Amino acid sequence: MNRLHLFNFAIVLFLIGSCEAPVAEDTDMNQNMIIRISEIEIYPNELENYVSILKEEAEASVRLEQGVIAIFPMQIINRPTEIRILEIYKSREAYESHLQTPHFKEYKTTTLSMVKSLKLVDMDAMDPETMSPIFKKLTEQN
Repeated sequence: MNRLHLFNFAIVLFLIGSCEAPVAEDTDMNQNMIIRISEIEIYPNELENYVSILKEEAEASVRLEQGVIAIFPMQIINRPTEIRILEIYKSREAYESHLQTPHFKEYKTTTLSMVKSLKLVDMDAMDPETMSPIFKKLTEQN
């Protein structure tokens, strides 16, 4: 499965659980988005606690922040201490604002000692115009 298909699949999975799926409506916004994959390794004895805190932070970010399109945490099958988070923000300003929220600061300070390694990989959408139809199709199915 190529990266674009994996990216699109991750977005669809994230939105399946949402009551209201955000819709990327204009091309300018799509071109200004910040897209990132966070690659995180957690100490095994901290995994359960970390996952609980991460789920709360991701849910709060999407629910409370207009500029957060997606924060979708995933675990690598057969390597559950290896976490990947798909993050999509409407703009650089939305991302910077996210970093200042109480729920993100709480997540970051609470989980800091649980993280063995962290790598942030900035991504570029190869076909950002497909995002809006994906989100619309998903909301039509719910």
